[in-house]
Amino acid sequence: MIRDRRAKIVATIGPASASPFMLRSLFLKGVDTFRLNFSHGEHATHAAEISAIRALEAEVGVPIGILQDLQGPKIRLGRIAGGARMLDRHEKVSFLPAETTPDDTCLPLPHPEIFAAIEPGHRLFIDDGRVRLKVTDKRADRIEAEVLEGGKVSDRKGVNLPDCVLDLPVLTEKDRADLDFGLSQGVDWVALSFVQKASDLDEITGIIAGRAGLVSKIEKPSALQDIEAIVARSDAIMIARGDLGVEIPPEDVPAKQKEIIALCRRACRPVIVATQMLESMTASPAPTRAEASDVATAIYDGADAVMLSAESATGDYPCEAVEVMGRIIRSTEGHALYARAMAATRETAETDADAIADTGATLACRMGATCIMAYSMSGATGTRIAARRPKLPLIVMTRDTQVSRRMALVWGARSVLEASASDYDSMVLTAKEECRKLLAPKLGDTMVVLSGVPFGQVGSTNNIRVATFR
Repeated sequence: MIRDRRAKIVATIGPASASPFMLRSLFLKGVDTFRLNFSHGEHATHAAEISAIRALEAEVGVPIGILQDLQGPKIRLGRIAGGARMLDRHEKVSFLPAETTPDDTCLPLPHPEIFAAIEPGHRLFIDDGRVRLKVTDKRADRIEAEVLEGGKVSDRKGVNLPDCVLDLPVLTEKDRADLDFGLSQGVDWVALSFVQKASDLDEITGIIAGRAGLVSKIEKPSALQDIEAIVARSDAIMIARGDLGVEIPPEDVPAKQKEIIALCRRACRPVIVATQMLESMTASPAPTRAEASDVATAIYDGADAVMLSAESATGDYPCEAVEVMGRIIRSTEGHALYARAMAATRETAETDADAIADTGATLACRMGATCIMAYSMSGATGTRIAARRPKLPLIVMTRDTQVSRRMALVWGARSVLEASASDYDSMVLTAKEECRKLLAPKLGDTMVVLSGVPFGQVGSTNNIRVATFR
């Protein structure tokens, strides 16, 4: 089974989609990787979901990715006296570092790290930016602010601080427990929230220790300042436009999306575009035209994957949302402008490994080969070829089950798990057999095989071979 599109679909599991029947339906409609949102649900619930996905994988015979999305630290107000209050524009407001306050003349903000980092002139947003304030003065035990945009605030509403970097552990105790659970269950990817700088990845990288791919979520303005280092130290990137769009001007989000995708392609890192892609389909069987254009734009930008959140987790039309997303991807990739866009943004090879991938992809396309076949122990050769966005099917052979599943997030890659090849020649024969199963080539057709000599060593891809079907 090879999808008739190259960009992948990530779908979030929730009450609307967690049953084995719905998981199977969503996969058949086009889901390549399932996201488990650890902001919600108990471990037992997620364990049942993982078990159902693995059973589905065994049934369909296609590797399916599982992405564990950690909650991360949450910056919230405390409990307001009376439960809520209105803030009027130009009103002066005080925040105290406490869980509660005796009356509603002050707002509780139980995060001492904010009082240490914030400065006059910094902005403070409440409830996804619906209420906006500007700091006028700050002391160790009090923040004074003026309301720029007023509205109602209530208990435990989220707070965003776009202008300062907080000295806050990226992994909470809950995250550590969730991460231990996810790794024990064999998740393929772990997404880290609240990344502000590359050094935030130190602890989780050590804990994962190669057992899963690390996805850094880009949702903070400070992350944009250190984006090259973050990309270099991550296995994949998620552009989490929800929080990012709160903390930077919305008109800047499209350009930042393009910049991050281009950077990820240069670095050969898969990149996911996420949040509110088909938001109206949580309650409607059809998207808005603007949403269809948004998904198409991510594909034209060169994203590896696009993601559904509430649409598939809690929406009324999860299967329809996946189906619509697949149709938009196919239509976009079939347009002449898409091929031109991919060619125009194709980067020059920076390393020897990139040059081999680039040469192999170019040769296969010019020959009109049936496919590009990469034998890869780590998956790196597959991601390097995918970064070139070749027009041909890309099949990645590997003997590592987890590498095979991670390819479900990589643009255009269809992985095949095999362990029978013992040397270079037997690998080529196996590659031809797998190509026959998946693509039914005719006699005389060719395929281009990328692999390493000596055979079977990680990081040894140095060989390009043209194989003919006879």
